Amino acid sequence: MSEAMGMLLAAEPDLPTIDDFLPRGILFQGTPFEINRIILIRIVATVLLLVVLGITAKRAKLIPGRWQGVVEMGIDFVRDSVVYQIMGEVRGKRYLPMISTLFFTIFVFNLCGIIPGMNMAATATVVMPLVFAVWVLIQYWITAVREKGLWGYIRDECFPKGVPWPVYILLAPIQLCELVLIRPASLTIRLFANMVSGHLLVATTLAFAQYWVIESANKLAGIPVGMLWFLFGLVLTLFEAFVAFLQAYVFAILSTVYISMSYPED
Repeated sequence: MSEAMGMLLAAEPDLPTIDDFLPRGILFQGTPFEINRIILIRIVATVLLLVVLGITAKRAKLIPGRWQGVVEMGIDFVRDSVVYQIMGEVRGKRYLPMISTLFFTIFVFNLCGIIPGMNMAATATVVMPLVFAVWVLIQYWITAVREKGLWGYIRDECFPKGVPWPVYILLAPIQLCELVLIRPASLTIRLFANMVSGHLLVATTLAFAQYWVIESANKLAGIPVGMLWFLFGLVLTLFEAFVAFLQAYVFAILSTVYISMSYPED
């Protein structure tokens, strides 16, 4: 009796842990070129994105078909609803390729979290969001130096006009910290945290569904409970698809805003 109870208590759902985001190497273990599951997902997603966009561009027609129309709709969305809306057409043309690359790459990388066989967002570790954020950081500093000069940019941001000079003692370090650390950190943490939490929520609901349907000792009660967990997991999966788009959109919007703020005020 006690042995049976022990087996029943030992049968628990296989819940996701933080170790899911630190997978073992698959290729080139122990070298600087080690490839694990998440890196492999990034490589596959990047190749697929390049192939799809490359084939679409190669077969582009004056009167677009359905697929070309979908791709052009996405590009038009980034151009009109993100870049041009914030920066205007004149300034926006320079940064449209960059913001479009950020949006589509982050969107596809995020979607990997709900694609069967991948089941892990390529942005679910801090490195990839940080790379995107550093790219934005470099771009808005380059823009600022080109438009205002290095000292002109730092002066305008850290020592705004109309502020009593004693306030600069506190304001200047805060503003400089925002330019160098807070902006890229906010971009990184927002994207990374949303993808990690989404993966944990979806994986947890599906783990409970598997447990109640397959591993539960009481099948009569377990199957209905498991189906409820499965439906909940399906709803969260659809919500994750929306979050994948939303986080790519927010990242693109904030990147455009930060670059636009580096220009002199009209």
